[in-house]
Amino acid sequence: ISVERFQSLTNPEKLLSISFFEDEAAIDRWRNTAAHRSVQSKSRAEIFADYHLRICHVIRDYGMFDRAQAPQDSQHL
Repeated sequence: ISVERFQSLTNPEKLLSISFFEDEAAIDRWRNTAAHRSVQSKSRAEIFADYHLRICHVIRDYGMFDRAQAPQDSQHL
């Protein structure tokens, strides 16, 4: 659904990429495309010295002004 990338202010070689997918099947489809596999192989060889993946489910998604999913005890802060 979306991808955002961030670069550390204190270590420019450190990147954070946040990707959102519809479901686990969408992750599997993306991961197994020929284009992704090609970029993945090149990135491992030429760009990244190391990387770490963490696959998560979003429990709540809210912000300062969109409070619909905020916990009840945080609604009026």
